Amino acid sequence: MDFASLIGLALAVAGLVVGHTLDGGRFASLVQPAAFAIVVVGTFGAVLLQSEARTFARGMHMLRWVFFPPKSRRQPLSREIALWSHTARRDGLLALEQYMGAKDLFIQKGLRLIVDGIAPEKIRNLLETEVTAIEFAERQAARVWEAAAGYSPTIGIVGAVLGLIHVMENLSDPARLGSGIAVAFVSTVYGVGLANLFFLPVGNKLKAIVSDQVAQYEILIDVFHDIASGNHTRVVEERVASLLAKR
Repeated sequence: MDFASLIGLALAVAGLVVGHTLDGGRFASLVQPAAFAIVVVGTFGAVLLQSEARTFARGMHMLRWVFFPPKSRRQPLSREIALWSHTARRDGLLALEQYMGAKDLFIQKGLRLIVDGIAPEKIRNLLETEVTAIEFAERQAARVWEAAAGYSPTIGIVGAVLGLIHVMENLSDPARLGSGIAVAFVSTVYGVGLANLFFLPVGNKLKAIVSDQVAQYEILIDVFHDIASGNHTRVVEERVASLLAKR
């Protein structure tokens, strides 16, 4: 678990609650199911409207990366690269076929292109196209959370207006004015708070994770190009060093 994310979220919520309490407010006044429904359901409805269902689902699935980020593959990947390089140098490119059972589909494709005897520059072009497609899809999914951060404050204002409408409709009944005013103001708090304390940080963290994965793929492209070109294992070792240096 990424405890920094967990602590950051806890501090953000604690800051709001403690500040509200120190100012004389009650925690219960911040718990408004109606305001929560308006802001959260409305926000995700708007995001789903602008996104493809597949992209939206992928964005939701990626949320776990904020608290359980993908395990670093740099060390095991560096060992695999060294093994590919020495095998190709010693036994020829066709010997790499034994490693094509890798779980990563990108690695499978790279090794298959080498074994099939595709020209090194063609391998680079094909794999760069593959990485561009992967990066685009993953960034679009991460932007689901950025979109939520954009819609959330505005929908919070919509919730506030709805609460004020409720207040105006019940001016003759003072007992019902309090709930309407609470929904009005708490909706704004939910909208702005979720946008800046959760949605936007989540989106930025997911983009950082995607960037790190893309950087690893880009190094792999260079590695596959070097192996297909028959470059010395020392050249590949330098690629491995750069892979480990970017941890």
